[in-house]
Amino acid sequence: MFKPIPVAIGLRYLRAKRRNGFISFISLASILGIALGVTALITTLAVMSGFQKEIRDRMLGMAAHATVSGYGEPLQDWRRAVQVAMNDARVVGAAPYVEKEALISGANNQPAMLRAVDPAQEGKVSELPAKMVQGRIADLAPGSFNIVLGKELAIWLGVGVGDDVIVTLAEFRSTPVGGVQTMKRFKVSGIFEAGYNEFDKGLAVVNLSDLQRVLRMGDGVTGVRLKLHDMDRAFEVARDLALQLKGPYRVSDWTQDNANLFRALKMEKTVMAILLSLIVAMGAFNLVSSQVMLVTDKQADIAILRTLGLTPGQVMRTFMVQGGLIGFIGTVAGVIGGVTLTLNLNRILQGIEQLFGVQLLPEDVYYITGLPTDMQTGDVVAIVCAALLMAFLATLYPAWRASRTAPAEALRYE
Repeated sequence: MFKPIPVAIGLRYLRAKRRNGFISFISLASILGIALGVTALITTLAVMSGFQKEIRDRMLGMAAHATVSGYGEPLQDWRRAVQVAMNDARVVGAAPYVEKEALISGANNQPAMLRAVDPAQEGKVSELPAKMVQGRIADLAPGSFNIVLGKELAIWLGVGVGDDVIVTLAEFRSTPVGGVQTMKRFKVSGIFEAGYNEFDKGLAVVNLSDLQRVLRMGDGVTGVRLKLHDMDRAFEVARDLALQLKGPYRVSDWTQDNANLFRALKMEKTVMAILLSLIVAMGAFNLVSSQVMLVTDKQADIAILRTLGLTPGQVMRTFMVQGGLIGFIGTVAGVIGGVTLTLNLNRILQGIEQLFGVQLLPEDVYYITGLPTDMQTGDVVAIVCAALLMAFLATLYPAWRASRTAPAEALRYE
């Protein structure tokens, strides 16, 4: 089968047994270095993406994809806002809410976010009904002044189902003796566990009409929460809804409300990718060393090929093909190893725990029962491209040096 001369010679050099065993060892080390770097990169980024996805899913199980709220005052026309939102095919559910910061007092005091919801509609925008571990969301009946607490919040307060708590709000109300803080006694009717510390320790839920009465808001609400088919279009959908309502509204989505968290996770993933890519760079550096020694070892061969008519450019391409194939083999081996390791990571983790009798990821600390992974095609493609690029760049200097070989000088002492 016809092959270009540089390709044929490059493949021949790759398959041939070398007289210098040290060159073969360095070439093998280059392949292993690139393979290990690619494997480590794929597995690490998959784990970090998995943790990021796990955090996002747990957070969005209790938080809205997007919200449309009143600008500087309660939203009065919220029923129309809910109706307009539900007429949008991109919206799964919409529900009103009131949200205030509060100090909750039981056996101990603990600040928390107090959220008032409509129990009949809450299941459309969050997973709160499914996260209840004691009681039911339906127990938040109008006029009952019941409250549902996060599991960690209930522990910190030292209360359980059936106990009373005092909710103190920052709002003041006028009395004949002056302004006093708004306080109300609620009875704990349920406890939920979201698996996300921000909600388990910092969220309490009451009935919408109960909090409206306490705050004397009338029929006003803080805003409308939206759940969407495509969370990545959250801001676009919320903005369109606000434009249809034709009023001064504040629009926000989950990426804005948690911008610092996701920015930190993205930065952490980027830094980790850069650090682990140094392993691939080390393999590429070994490739430079092996190629330089190969060029030195093949001086006579290069001189003979030059006298037979091979141009300097063809000589350069010959060694680029040979070095590029080493980089390609290492990259392919790394991809196979990385994908295999990622897919079997939980089994390996379980095996280590059983073998040494330790628990590497305690459920009470990490809120997970396994190691989450999310191997993204874009990450794998980026890693492969980076590894191949490093291998290609590593071949340039040795190949250029080979092309500069002078036949007469190389054959003088042969």
